[in-house]
Amino acid sequence: MNLLFASSNKNKIKEVQALMPAHIKLLGLSDINFTEEIAETAATIEGNAKLKAEFIWNYLKEHPSEIKIDAVFADDSGLEVEALNWAPGVYSARYAGEPKNDEANNKKLLTELKLQTKRNAQFKTVIAFINKNSYQQFEGIIKGAMAYEPRGKDGFGYDPLFIPQGYRSTFAELDFETKNSISHRGIAVKKLVEYLSL
Repeated sequence: MNLLFASSNKNKIKEVQALMPAHIKLLGLSDINFTEEIAETAATIEGNAKLKAEFIWNYLKEHPSEIKIDAVFADDSGLEVEALNWAPGVYSARYAGEPKNDEANNKKLLTELKLQTKRNAQFKTVIAFINKNSYQQFEGIIKGAMAYEPRGKDGFGYDPLFIPQGYRSTFAELDFETKNSISHRGIAVKKLVEYLSL
């Protein structure tokens, strides 16, 4: 099965690839020579995931790929911090403004949380899946807390600040396999894989 992940983010593709069974070939947007930025204009994480998946599904109808694509999925993720009324949420990637910048986003988040002792947070991913027969959504949530300063060199996004529940390390301090097995994206991808195995 050829499954197209509507993403050009190499970090995301690497994480998802590691969770796919051998019979599923995972492709990214570069494999269909798609280089545009898909505008994420929806008001929710669910909406953005659906928007991106539908955009690429429709794009493939007009620009058939040389590689046969059996299905398309897209994800959207957000960090939700309780003390900030669950911000940045859907605006996580561009929290500090355009262009999106992980370091600037982390800096802004730490500034916003400067006087907060309650640092509960959660990461949320929603996957939108489309094939010729159906549309499905799969959600992954991991709870945790925000660190007081960036820690760790691995990962991306808010990984240096997010400490998953039950751990003392941030996502950026955990090894790739551990992070991938417990992360919000990992949870959502496992649900997708279970659905594809039915």
